[in-house]
Amino acid sequence: MTFELLGSDFFGYENLLTTPEQAAIVKLRSYLEDEVRPIANECWDRAEFPTQIIKPLAELGMYSFGWDETKPFANSAVFRGFVALELARVDASVATFVGVQNGLSAGSLAACGSAEQRAEWIPRLASGEIVGAFGLTEPLSGSDAAQGLRTTATRSGDTWTLNGAKRWIGNATFSDMTIIWAKDTADNQVKGFIVPTDTAGYSATKIEGKISLRAVQNADITLTDVVVPERLRLQNANSFKDTAKVLRATRAEVSWAAVGNAIGAYDAAVAYAKRREQFGKAIGGHQLVQDLLVKSLGNITASLGMVVRVSQLQDEGVQRDEHSALTKAYTTSRMRESVAWCRELFGGNGVTLEYNVARHFADAEAIYSYEGTQEMNTLIVGRTITGQAAFV
Repeated sequence: MTFELLGSDFFGYENLLTTPEQAAIVKLRSYLEDEVRPIANECWDRAEFPTQIIKPLAELGMYSFGWDETKPFANSAVFRGFVALELARVDASVATFVGVQNGLSAGSLAACGSAEQRAEWIPRLASGEIVGAFGLTEPLSGSDAAQGLRTTATRSGDTWTLNGAKRWIGNATFSDMTIIWAKDTADNQVKGFIVPTDTAGYSATKIEGKISLRAVQNADITLTDVVVPERLRLQNANSFKDTAKVLRATRAEVSWAAVGNAIGAYDAAVAYAKRREQFGKAIGGHQLVQDLLVKSLGNITASLGMVVRVSQLQDEGVQRDEHSALTKAYTTSRMRESVAWCRELFGGNGVTLEYNVARHFADAEAIYSYEGTQEMNTLIVGRTITGQAAFV
């Protein structure tokens, strides 16, 4: 296969990619079309994750591109963003799995781990030898995690004892390790811990009945006197400011996934508009249908410009929290509009999985909410604009 621009990349942002980056995208597209797209609706419907794709995705570099310890070639944050876009364009649940494995789990180690911890754990995640999860959100603490975290960590000699609960933790029903964020009872600061999931007192229970990202295995985690050695404490995580370093990068990547999810719906809508006939011709020849497609493409194009720039800022080392926050708030809002317009184009057919738009429509709701809600990201940017914090 040769590299071709997506039809939805109207301004040709993919031309920014280097030749090795484009070649990697070609391989990823081929795998997703051959192995993921044919099973995506079924896995979503059954709320099951296709674990057989974990190792092949590792072989394609999906968990290794961003880290010095494992990257197969020099690559940019813009390229890694396009990887997230391609994943979500086919299946946002798979994109979320990769985001947890790579951005949140390996990203926590990269941002907050010691050199020894990075060397031990990042290659294992990158190879798919182990599956990681990221435990920050709690049953009673989501947006207020910086101050409201209730999970505690108490040190005694060379060990820490963790107690508390986590909720909505992706990959956690089958993860081998989970990064747990807990408040140190000695100094009231948030610390991070690498917790093997076979540790006594650790349990994870699948959350059932979801209407969005159904293939993602979210879990409630309970921590009851979980003992972790000091060597598994993230050595450079000393407060929530360090946790925020991880979220800064992953919020930008979620924004790319939002664009990818919108493109998935848009691609399905364009194909349907060309073949579905009403009133004696393909519906793509009707003005109101073209209006829906053009508005969706406009949202996608504007969002692509924003995610490309925020990733360039990351490559330049100047990306700030408010950059990621504005990008996440804007792109997920535009995604939500676009998938609704694309689903509308299908009429009644748009509410079934068969036509490949309903899944993108439903998955948009979770993408809109996780990695910082619309409201929280708005307030982060608002604080920068006005100099006044308005979180409460």
